Amino acid sequence: MSKKLRILAAGDLHGDLDIARKLSAKGKKEKVDLVVLAGDIYGYSEGEAGILKPFRDAGQKVVFVPGNCDFDEEHEMLKREAKSIHNYYVTYGGVGIAGVGSPNWKLSLDDEDLSEIKRNFDRMKPAKRILVSHLHAEGTGAEVSGVPGEGVLRKAVKDFKPDLLISAHIHEAEGIEDKIGKTKVVQVGRRGKIIEV
Repeated sequence: MSKKLRILAAGDLHGDLDIARKLSAKGKKEKVDLVVLAGDIYGYSEGEAGILKPFRDAGQKVVFVPGNCDFDEEHEMLKREAKSIHNYYVTYGGVGIAGVGSPNWKLSLDDEDLSEIKRNFDRMKPAKRILVSHLHAEGTGAEVSGVPGEGVLRKAVKDFKPDLLISAHIHEAEGIEDKIGKTKVVQVGRRGKIIEV
């Protein structure tokens, strides 16, 4: 039996270095292979350089998508310290991980985003696949907040059937788990969640 990829998934740090330190410590304690950050890494004001330093100091690999509070200049800063999977994909431990971010206060996905997700899923070789989005999918428990989910994201999950969808954005939905078909949907936030794939 092959070894599972152990992930610490989190989101909505909003520039809080103390939260980054706690997440890094949790990742170290839980011996994770990879840290996945689902956007809004920076705050509502100008980002603090070094928000990913705790992870780097601990030697942890980080992949991320930008959230609506992450702007182009912050995305560029983050890319110097971690791997952006916004409209891109990576493979770690035999698992393909594709991402769709929503930078610059983008609060909805469109057909172009769906095309990028399709392109990356078509190129991914691993049988196990994860989709990471800052925004949440339509028809999931994260809609408890009253904020409608993304129809484009739901369509992507139905069409490409990832094993896992990781989303953030709705703070009060942190920890909610759901299903779209056979895809497990996990809402993450500042506490972080350990997931094995």
